[in-house]
Amino acid sequence: MTDVRTIVEQYIAVWNETDSGKRRALIADVFTDGAGYTDPLGAVRGHDGIDRFVAGAQAQFGGLTFSLPAEPDAHHDLARFQWYLGTPGAEPVAIGFDVVELEDGKIADVHGFLDKMPG
Repeated sequence: MTDVRTIVEQYIAVWNETDSGKRRALIADVFTDGAGYTDPLGAVRGHDGIDRFVAGAQAQFGGLTFSLPAEPDAHHDLARFQWYLGTPGAEPVAIGFDVVELEDGKIADVHGFLDKMPG
């Protein structure tokens, strides 16, 4: 299995990349062609769907960045990890927990859970 920490860091980089061309290239590197993303706010499939979903989140939370507060936990091509959204050094405005399914060193599916969202 490809290094899970690296894959998760690349995944977080997708969410932080505001240049649409660079973000699309990252998505192609990180996700399988038919990858899916599901969380309480929506469900999308494919690179185009993921790109639109990420762009929408960036429009809503402009200026904030995603980070990993701890190491991912992984087994059998599955990984789970918590993420923070906020300004570096400040209390996160959002906290979530994602489970990713890996296939050939790429993310095939993301199942996201939101633990804390802005009021």
